[in-house]
Amino acid sequence: MSFEYIKKIPTVGEILAEMPLDKALAGIKDSRDREIIDIFQGKSGKFLLIIGPCSADSEDAVCEYTRRLRKLQDKVKDKILMIPRVYTNKPRTKGEGYKGMAHQPDPSADPDISEGIKAIRKMHIRILKETSFTSADEMLYPGNYPYLEDLLSYVAIGARSAENQEHRLTVSGLDIPIGMKNPTSGDPTIMLNSVHAAQLPHTFIYNGWEVKTPGNPLAHCVLRGATNRAGNSIPNYHYEDMMVLADMYLERGLRNPAIIIDTNHANSDKKYYEQPRIAMEVLYSIKKSELLKKLVKGLMIESYLVSGKREVSEDIFGKSITDPCLGWEETEKLVMEIADNI
Repeated sequence: MSFEYIKKIPTVGEILAEMPLDKALAGIKDSRDREIIDIFQGKSGKFLLIIGPCSADSEDAVCEYTRRLRKLQDKVKDKILMIPRVYTNKPRTKGEGYKGMAHQPDPSADPDISEGIKAIRKMHIRILKETSFTSADEMLYPGNYPYLEDLLSYVAIGARSAENQEHRLTVSGLDIPIGMKNPTSGDPTIMLNSVHAAQLPHTFIYNGWEVKTPGNPLAHCVLRGATNRAGNSIPNYHYEDMMVLADMYLERGLRNPAIIIDTNHANSDKKYYEQPRIAMEVLYSIKKSELLKKLVKGLMIESYLVSGKREVSEDIFGKSITDPCLGWEETEKLVMEIADNI
């Protein structure tokens, strides 16, 4: 084989012993989990915003963002519940580029996965300690989840991972909401199959163990747009798209049916500045349908301190190095506008 074995990754037990979560913070997470789950189970009418940078590339910048988000959350707490996007693993379509803090804790340095695991846990703990926010992260590598299991309140499964057997089986054992995105083809059947699989119990191999899971009734759909054969983006956030999915959802008889709309990616054709317009259209559609009002639980929004994106070599604090994001002023304005329209 042509693998070069660099160094052994620390075990979950070793990382948790070195960087434990204290009881007070664990209590905050339990409370947050309950509040978020209540939304998906229809016990709370609050609207979810899963909001933050495309990738969490800098601890200080992300923590500055979440501190600002905390103040904004307090202004809209009666209507909106915000979950910061703290995405530490990034899928790359062509396999090139920055793969996230877990892979490369310093974007301008060489990869160091052992230090990356420590860096992402440290960042998540700091956010919780400074803001009382528990966060969302993307599950790119299912085997890595236990390193953050006691810190996350939401997990997203990306368009390219939702069809993967390992992802579907792993999230069947989680007890927090799991957002399954539609595949890049846009086929809602594949997304619904993923939700169905995640809600079932399974027995399988996980991290060297034979494990059994009860199924996750909080697995749900995320519409993120699609791409056709010519590479053009096809949005699926319009009223008609959501109604088609809602009807298919209910025909399946899945538990806790819920839809989240991703306002960026193929829905915006990666034109980040279109996100406010898309958000407002979704809210308008919800008002026109009691079914959508019941099923659409919130939005995913890509936002950071500075609008747009930069190259890794550019030193601009709080500006994305992956997909372009809304800046803070636009974010604050959008959140307040959402609160006024729900």
